[in-house]
Amino acid sequence: MRDYIRTIADFPREGILFRDVTTLFADARGFRMCVDQLLTPYAAEPIDKVVGLEARGFVLGGAVAHQLTVGFVPIRKKGKLPGGVLSEAYVLEYGEAVMEIHDDALKAGDRVLIVDDLLATGGTAAAAVRLCERLGARIVGCAFVIDLPDLGGRALLEGLGHEVFALTEFAGD
Repeated sequence: MRDYIRTIADFPREGILFRDVTTLFADARGFRMCVDQLLTPYAAEPIDKVVGLEARGFVLGGAVAHQLTVGFVPIRKKGKLPGGVLSEAYVLEYGEAVMEIHDDALKAGDRVLIVDDLLATGGTAAAAVRLCERLGARIVGCAFVIDLPDLGGRALLEGLGHEVFALTEFAGD
């Protein structure tokens, strides 16, 4: 998987090594392999919805939901969803943000798989977990293409009692 991921130095600010998955998405074989590997640990699990995090999680989550033949639910940045929403503020590696989900997107007891491209500090994913749980959903797992283990996101999510699966990791970033 690492061969399909481009590293861009000093983006979005100096000292950051940005792991760019758009090169993975652009390669048909790599993208197919990525989606297949993301869903493999959950293929036998009863899942009702896949939740994707803005924005690259939409690409991945939509493809995983399609392969699992389940619905897809987006979690978006504040102000991007029409209608009634639940909001959750969180801290991320570059500041603060708010994520939102439609207030009727999940129902109590729904079994949910959360999907995104990258797990860094875990702030975005933890906000997604809280939003899903506020709607009564049960988190089956949190699946990522990349884990940056030194930034603590995996430990945060596991500390909240959730399984974390990642296809690859980049230590020291």
